Amino acid sequence: MKLFVYVLIVLAIILVVYNFTQIDFNDPLGKESIVALITVLAGLCAILLLVILRMSKKIDETLKKKS
Repeated sequence: MKLFVYVLIVLAIILVVYNFTQIDFNDPLGKESIVALITVLAGLCAILLLVILRMSKKIDETLKKKS
């Protein structure tokens, strides 16, 4: 599970970087850039959720070791 989460984080980072390059900064809310902007935000949310999942698993492991 640990490796899977790290692989998903790396894929999300790659997705964010790629879509960040697709944004036209002269018209970021334009027809072509809005999809890239939404995908960047979705990728950042996915990274945040995966980090929270990893931290909760680490806390769970720590609590199980103490018991």
